[in-house]
Amino acid sequence: MDTETWKKLAHLEEKVDAIYISVEKTRKYFLGMVIATVVALVLPILGLMFAIPSFLSSYEQLSNIESLEF
Repeated sequence: MDTETWKKLAHLEEKVDAIYISVEKTRKYFLGMVIATVVALVLPILGLMFAIPSFLSSYEQLSNIESLEF
C-alpha cells in the first residue's frame, strides 16, 4: 500500500475515534436523563403511598369529631 492510502486510513481512524467519543457522551447523557426521569416519577409516587393514608386518616378523624358534635 502506498503512503496516500495509509494517510487516508489514519484520517479515517481519527474520525472513528471522534465519533466514538461523541457516542459515549451521548450515551451518558441519555442514561442521566433516564435516571432523572425515573427519580422524578418514582419519588413522588412513593411519597404519595405514605401521604394519602395519612391524609385519609386525618380526614376520617375530622369527620368523626364533627359527627360527635351533632
